Amino acid sequence: MEIGLTSIFGIGRTRSNKILEKAQVDRNIRIKDLSEDEVRKIRQIIQDEGRVEGDLRRDVGMDIKRLMEIGCYRGIVIAVAFRSAGRGRTRMLVPARGPARVLLPARKKRARSSN
Repeated sequence: MEIGLTSIFGIGRTRSNKILEKAQVDRNIRIKDLSEDEVRKIRQIIQDEGRVEGDLRRDVGMDIKRLMEIGCYRGIVIAVAFRSAGRGRTRMLVPARGPARVLLPARKKRARSSN
């Protein structure tokens, strides 16, 4: 049950354990073995706790748009299609390793024909 709740966007292992404690449900029980009363308790606690799924996704999207509009560093990084947090942006300025790559093939000069 502890892992099953984490499939909901916005609920991780810690929040899942807290929800199960409040609902007084054994965290090792399987989801198919839950009674209707236990399911109702868990659903009510999730609704009371805060934002999940659609509401949370919308709020995160609005936060990202705000960062891009005010032009802060994180907003610029997001606009350039890098992740807003974590290690993704730290690799941005590190040069590539190995031999330099030729972007365009060198053109051969044609001899001019004299007419």
